[in-house]
Parts: sequence; structure tokens; C-alpha cells
Amino acid sequence: MSQAIPPTGTGPLARREARLAWSLLFPTLFAVAAVVVLPLLAVFWISFKPVELGDLRAPEVVIREDLRGKPETAGDEATVRYRLRNSSQDQSIAGVTLTDTWPDGLTVIGDLDPRCTLDGADFFCDLGDWEGGYSERLEIPVTVSADFLAQETDIEETDPVMTGRAQSVLTSGNFTLENFARVFDGEEFLSVFGVTLFYTVFGTIGALVMGLFAAQLLNHSFKGQGLLRGLYLFPYVAPVIAVAFAWILLFDPFSGSANALLVQMGVTEQSINFFGQKPLALIMVTAFEVWRYFPLSFLFILARMQSIDSDMYEAAEMDGTSPFQQFWYLSLPMLLGILSVLFLLRFIWTFNKFDDIFLLTGGNAGTRTLTVNVYEQAFALSNIGAGAAVAVVVFGCLLIFSVFFFKFISREEGL
Repeated sequence: MSQAIPPTGTGPLARREARLAWSLLFPTLFAVAAVVVLPLLAVFWISFKPVELGDLRAPEVVIREDLRGKPETAGDEATVRYRLRNSSQDQSIAGVTLTDTWPDGLTVIGDLDPRCTLDGADFFCDLGDWEGGYSERLEIPVTVSADFLAQETDIEETDPVMTGRAQSVLTSGNFTLENFARVFDGEEFLSVFGVTLFYTVFGTIGALVMGLFAAQLLNHSFKGQGLLRGLYLFPYVAPVIAVAFAWILLFDPFSGSANALLVQMGVTEQSINFFGQKPLALIMVTAFEVWRYFPLSFLFILARMQSIDSDMYEAAEMDGTSPFQQFWYLSLPMLLGILSVLFLLRFIWTFNKFDDIFLLTGGNAGTRTLTVNVYEQAFALSNIGAGAAVAVVVFGCLLIFSVFFFKFISREEGL
């Protein structure tokens, strides 16, 4: 009787290989979870919290200690003073205590505050629960002895210890939708979203078209071809801060070369503020996006062009087709796959772009995108929750675009 052979992929060897594959993949999964998933979950969590920049640190007791009276001889009176306050204006602190060790030679005059005790040099106070914004002064009259005046240790040099239980707004159970209401309130969101779409769509399509044009030019052998290809990569590899300020200087309305040339040629009578007026500023930052990132498209498209069989073009030339017909009916169908991938990547990267616009205009003159809005809400206005809410909106927009792309566009291209 012949022994049955288990199906491929279900035997012991296949199971061992599967376990080995997952074990090799585990470091990658762990890195993705640590670098991408956990910060993303943190942004979602903060977006539903009424948290400002000052709330990132849990409330604590701020204390100042000094000795008032400036005693000079033994028996002089002075006052040990503690100035205390809650660092938060909203969050409370429960079970506040003060512990301090006094220098030798201080004797309390009269009765201590009923919340405080003094055991030798050990001073302790149980100050109870504090509401947000609470402050208090403790003043203890004392007399000084010769031992206190003789020693070098001053009372300001002691380190009082404050304890208390405070819950950070980040870990509390207090949630709100006010952050999202602020994001979608009024026409501001529609304006910012429209600017983001214009910048992303035209920046992405422009980079692809310019990269396609450059690849078509350099898809032929000629003297100096390697040097020219290297120069084409300069906008992409150059530091963004350097090229951004080069553009600012070039188009400066007072000393820029572009304005001087336009005036001398009679194109305009006065200088143009390219980065300071609507809608020209948005067009300029979009043009900068196209110029800076077309080399990436150029590299991928050129590599795909050079892998196309040249026999097709030779046969097309024998049939009398024009160069445009060869490009439209031969090259372009072969490039649709790589163009689709580049469109997806460039759309996502451009939608998330922040540094280019911030360096060129700071988000002014009608160039404020959603990513710039994240920065302004979180740091300029110190509203971390609202900034996180805008970041969640950005994530949602890109998620919708990705689902649409893979469901419809990529299916058309066979990806």
C-alpha cells in the first residue's frame, strides 16, 4: 500500500520553514510597531484629550525656601519661609507633603502650624489636597544661635522634598471631541484643505510629467550623458534649507535676480513679491515642489525606459510611425505601472510635506497646508490636542486615498 504524501506546505518541513520565516520577520515587525504603530496610536489618543503644551508634564508642587530677617548675632529673630504653588492651573494634586532638614541652631518661636511637626532638625508638613492654581506660604518664626551663624550651610541650601499624587491629563479618563470641532469649525478647514489638495495634486503630477520629460530626453546615448544625469539629481540631493533659501534670494522683491531681470525686460514695472502674495505664493511653492522632487521620478522612469525592448521601436519606425506615436502607443503603456507607483508615493509624501513650505513662506500668503496647521496648532497656539486632531485628519485623508488607489487605479494598471 502506497503511503499518502501530505500536500505541499502542510508537512513538518513546511511548518518549520514557516516558523523560521516568522522568526526572521519578527525584528522587522517589532521595529515597525515601535517606530510607526505606537506613535500613531499615541497621536490618536492625544487627539481626544484636552491637552495643551503645558499639560505634557504632570502637575507638581513648586517650592521656594528662604530665611527672612538677616540675623547677625545669636538670639536674633528670623522667619523660615516656604512659598509653594501648584504648577498646574487646572489639575489637582492629592496628599501634598513637605519634608525638610533644617540646619542646626534654629529654634521655633511659638506654636507651629497644626499641619506641621518638627522633630529635632526634621521638619514635616501634611498639606492635604490642592486644587489647580493653588498657592500658599508657610512662615515659621525662629531664633538663631551661635551654632547656626558659625556654620556655612544656609537654609536655602537644603533640599526640601515635596510629594503628592497627580494624574496627568494624558493618562486621565477625560476625553473630548472639542479638538475635532475646532478643526472642522468654519471655513478655515476648507481653505486649508483646498490649499493642501492644490499643492499635492499639482506638485505630484508636475513632478511626474517633468521627470517623464527629462527621462525621455536622456534616454539616448550622447557625449556628456552621465554628467547631465548627475546634474539632474542636484535638486533632490541638495540640502532643502540651502535650495529653499536660494529660491528666496532669487525671487526676493528687493534684491532678487528674477525681479531685476523682469523689470529690465519690461515684463513688469515694479518688483513682484513671489512668496508674499496670493495666489502667487502657492504657485511658487508648488513649482518648488515640482523642481525639487522630479529627479526621483526621472530615475525610476529612465530605468524602466531602458528595460523596454528596442526591437519594438525599430519595427514601429519601419511602419512609418512618428516619435510622438511611438511614445504614446509604445512607451507610455509600458510606463503606466511605474507611473502609478510613483504617483502613489509622491502623493503621500507631498501631502505630508512640511519643511519646504515652512522654509519658503512659513505657511503665510495662502500656503498653509494641513501639515503646517499641525505645527501651528500644536506649538504656535500650544494646543497639542488640536494639533494631534489635525494629524489624525491627515492620516484619514491618506488612508481614503490609498484605499481608493488600490481598489480602482491600481486595478486598471494590473498592480
